[in-house]
Amino acid sequence: MSEFNSEVLPYLTAGLPGIGGILKSIAEDFIVEEIPVYAPSGKGDHLFLWIEKRNHSAQFLVQTLARQLQINSRDIGVAGMKDRYAVTRQWVSVPAECEPLLSEFAFEGITILETQRHERKLKTGHLRGNRFSILIRNPCEEAFPKAKAIQEKIQQEGFPNYYGNQRMGRENETLLMGLKLLRNERVPGKYVRNKSLKRLALSAAQSCLFNRVLSDRISDHMLHMVLLGDVMQVCESGGIFVVEDDVEREQERFSLHETVITGPIMGPKMKQPTHGVLEREQKILDEFSLELSHFSRYKKLTSGARRPFLIWPDQLKIEQTDDGILFQFVLPSGVYATMLLREFMKQESSVLPSSDSL
Repeated sequence: MSEFNSEVLPYLTAGLPGIGGILKSIAEDFIVEEIPVYAPSGKGDHLFLWIEKRNHSAQFLVQTLARQLQINSRDIGVAGMKDRYAVTRQWVSVPAECEPLLSEFAFEGITILETQRHERKLKTGHLRGNRFSILIRNPCEEAFPKAKAIQEKIQQEGFPNYYGNQRMGRENETLLMGLKLLRNERVPGKYVRNKSLKRLALSAAQSCLFNRVLSDRISDHMLHMVLLGDVMQVCESGGIFVVEDDVEREQERFSLHETVITGPIMGPKMKQPTHGVLEREQKILDEFSLELSHFSRYKKLTSGARRPFLIWPDQLKIEQTDDGILFQFVLPSGVYATMLLREFMKQESSVLPSSDSL
């Protein structure tokens, strides 16, 4: 496999010193709880389970439920994938006929806290956001005032909505397979036969391209500058539009947090930018020897979308404890808590794979 050259993803708070420390020493240091779009209604043919898990992957959770409740894993619904090395709480749906078996359910690290009926199966994306409580142990000296300075800047300017490194696979293998699939190059058979692996690989390629466009925008000091041709998202409704005129007015709306600048999740249904913004995104595709038309080869898996460049965390609180620095905050679904924490810690090696030597 070709090796990737890489560079550290640029920080938005690069001028402020980090606090260092250790993340996820134990599962209880990283607690995440789903905020659902809706609560179960209390009636229907599906059973919603409010589940707490410790040190288990989302895939393992589904497999364990399927085995113990004697159902097919395809009949289980989840709204989002949760971290493995953490304490997580989330809704999971199963067919209501499983209810008699729940009293016998027992598995270390998986606890069913509550059950409720609902009319429909839980679907991916039926998630408003996630609430986090995260402890960073063994921070540096004067960590608390340093963290407060970073907090103030992030509350003003947001933080970069990067995809996390874990999305790219071990040694970027998942990413490399995705790029090869898009370029119609030969890949191991499992990436052709297994739809889940194929989806992960293609998603990794889309994520890498988004990170590249975002990092270039930061490096060019344009992350908070609305450009002619930008694709904007309305914060309240989620609607998107292209800035074709009156850049000054759109800059004012962005500054008021009415809108946010978006980056590309490449695909045939993605809203295209115009003018110089289109040139910037095309430049990244060129670096990876890709064309937008390549994503049409897998249009069901890579339909395309736009993703906000910046996120402002909600209810961000920082507290000094005997064990370290405790962070509490709420993020929209699909946003990586680790990408917020890296702005505070400034010591991990989140990297940006380069197109060189591919």
